[in-house]
Amino acid sequence: QVQLVESGGGSVQAGGSLTLSCAASGSTSSTYCLAWFRQAPAKEREGVAGIESDGDTDYADSVKGRFTISKDYTDNTVYLQMNSLKPEDTAKYYCAADPGRWIGGTWSCPALVRYEYNIWGQGTQVTVSS
Repeated sequence: QVQLVESGGGSVQAGGSLTLSCAASGSTSSTYCLAWFRQAPAKEREGVAGIESDGDTDYADSVKGRFTISKDYTDNTVYLQMNSLKPEDTAKYYCAADPGRWIGGTWSCPALVRYEYNIWGQGTQVTVSS
């Protein structure tokens, strides 16, 4: 099964940038759906961005135009490039994985909702100051 390890969290000022990394390892990890979630104190864990094995991506409305998810297929590492950071982006960010779903004759990834993902990393804290 895929194992995930996040890194790259830290503190930045509003308007700044930060890149998170998630190293995925394990059998067939390169074919898994990968996603980033985040959770702030007293809030539910929400989906931020997802990427399929073929490179297709999905983003939460709150981060569209500011965040970019990508994957390095040579080392099975997924990244989250965060630009124009806002204090509202402050949260613990988690990497998540799912083997995908075979629906309608095609292999696709689940929606960016917590209950759809069963494999999680330990998380990395991102703090954005005003």
